[in-house]
Order: sequence, then C-alpha cells, then structure tokens
Amino acid sequence: MDRVRESGLPSTASAPAAPELQVEHGVAPSSLDSRHTYAALDLGTNNCRLLVARPERRPRRRNNDSLRIIDAFSRIVRLGEGLGKAGRISEEAIERTIAALEICREKMEARGVTRARLVATQACRSAANGDEFIERVRERTGLRLEIIDRETEARFAARGCGSLADPAAESVLLFDIGGGSTELVWLTRERGDHNGAYAFRAWTSLELGVVTLAEHFGGRSVSAETFAAMAQQSRELLAPFAGRMAAERRCPRFHLLGTSGTVTTLAGVHLGLERYDRWRVDGLWMSDEDATRAIMRLRDMDFEERVANGCIGPQRADLVLAGCAIFDAIRALFPAQRTRIADRGLREGMLLELMEADGALMRRV
Repeated sequence: MDRVRESGLPSTASAPAAPELQVEHGVAPSSLDSRHTYAALDLGTNNCRLLVARPERRPRRRNNDSLRIIDAFSRIVRLGEGLGKAGRISEEAIERTIAALEICREKMEARGVTRARLVATQACRSAANGDEFIERVRERTGLRLEIIDRETEARFAARGCGSLADPAAESVLLFDIGGGSTELVWLTRERGDHNGAYAFRAWTSLELGVVTLAEHFGGRSVSAETFAAMAQQSRELLAPFAGRMAAERRCPRFHLLGTSGTVTTLAGVHLGLERYDRWRVDGLWMSDEDATRAIMRLRDMDFEERVANGCIGPQRADLVLAGCAIFDAIRALFPAQRTRIADRGLREGMLLELMEADGALMRRV
C-alpha cells in the first residue's frame, strides 16, 4: 500500500502556520469530504503548472460532477534546458524553477489547500541530479515533489481529458507532447457501452519532446530540411508503438485527442486569436486539413513573427515548430480525419482521482 505523506509547507516565526497539506500517493483517508480544497502541481521539462480546485457536485445530473477551479498558475521554467547534453539539471534552471514553486506554495497557502498531489516528470526522471533537485525543493520551499513514472503520467493525462473523446468512437488515440517526453494512450470503448466510458487499452512514453528536439536541431530558424529531419526522427521513435497498434480496429469516428502546448497553440493560430483564449480552444475540433494549414502558417513565420504572435510569444517561439514536427509524425502514423484539442490533462486527472478517492465526486467508470 502506498503511503500518504504530508507536505511540509513551512511555518516560520514571521508567518502564520500554513495548513497541513497532504500529498496523495494513491490512498485516501476515509474521513475526507468535499470541504477540502485540492491542488495539483505538474512540474515538467518546460513548464511548472498548478491548479487549485474544489469539487462541484451536480446531484441531478448523473456522472456529471466536475471541478471548480479557484486558482491557477503556469510558468515556463525550462527545467530540462541543456539536460540532453549535460545529463544534469543546471543551476540556472533549478533557481528559475524554485522561484516558480515558491509562488505555487504561496498560492496553495492563500487558498487553504488541504489535499494535493505534487509531481515531477521527465526532467527529474532522467537527470542524474533529479533526486538532489527534489531535496533542494523540499529544503527551500517545504514542498515534497513526487517523481512519477511514465505509466502514471499517461494515466493521469488520459483521466484528465478523456471526457473530450467522441462517445460514438470505438477507439481514440490520446497524445501529450511534452518538453522532454511524449505520451501516447490508446483508448477503447467496448461494444454496448452506452455511457461513453473508455478503457486504457495501451500506452507508451517516448523520450521525445519539444525541448530536446529543438535543442538538437535548433528551434529559432527552422528550414524545410530541418523540419523534415525533426519529423523523420519523431516517426522513427513513434513507429514501434504504431506497429503494435496496427491490428486495432478503428471505426469511422476514430480520432486523435491532443493535450499540450503544441496543439493548443496550433488551435489558437487556426482560430486567428490575437491572444490565447482557453475557453475557445478547449474542446475544439480541428480537421486534418485545419491542422495542416495551421502548421504551414507557423512554418511560414520567422522567429520574430512567432515571438510577436499572441498565441506563441517569446517563451515558446523556439519550441513550437519542434512540437509541430512531432504532431506531423503522429498524424502520419495514426491517420485520422480530425483531432480534438484539450486544454486540460495531467493536473485535472490528478484532481479528479483525489476527489473521487475521497468520495467528494462520483467515481466514473
């Protein structure tokens, strides 16, 4: 049985004692209920992201309990910058990340968070000093990060955005293009299941991400040849999983379900947004032709134009084309007429599992 650990939100003589913050590792105390305030923190290779939420029960609507987000935070920290060459997290990246985590701690304290799960993914999994970094975070911020394995990361992503899958489709490919890894999850629905629930059929996690790809090939000036090379390397890494799933039945409504900065940026470009708008992007359907046109628009921009675009900006301008190359490889190996865009994923999956384990939300099957 996994342990439930307490997070050490620090109390000092100059500040009031912070509320006890429990970090859940899969087992929940039976006495908890919806009076708790929940948080989920995802520290990836590129981003540090936090959601704070409370459950919202809808007793008259079966299986439609939801999250009510009360605070959020996101900052690009590039924890994995240079990791591919050095094999270690750099001191500069550590300081950037700890500064962001201190903001997360302050937000959790201010919101009275009592239940949370705080996870780190690929950069900390692969870095020689990953455990050392986790300890430094604990010493500096009081936050106890948990390095989760690849399968857990994929499961949380599927749980967080699986509700956007078309209930009429018998199979869906979920993909999450991250900074240092890409997760693919094959979701299937049994015949006769009228509730639209999907099963976690197969998954893979590859050391293929926008940061690592852009650092290897360059991300500021991307020629047609460079883009083709990035896409080719992505296809080679994705091919074994595509081969494993080749025999799976795909119904006419088979589609892709994408969650990551790459696809949400593409959706914003497709919509012609002057500034990114989550409410217009989350749940958007893009046809294969829409995706191709959006990628071509991005490829036609130079670095300065990408920086000036309100859906990209200076922090993503050198990474977005690497993400597009990975997306192109996924579309080539898993052809589908449409992709649904999710501006949700791992954090929402963690929150839902925490709340369901506490009985604060109805468990979905």
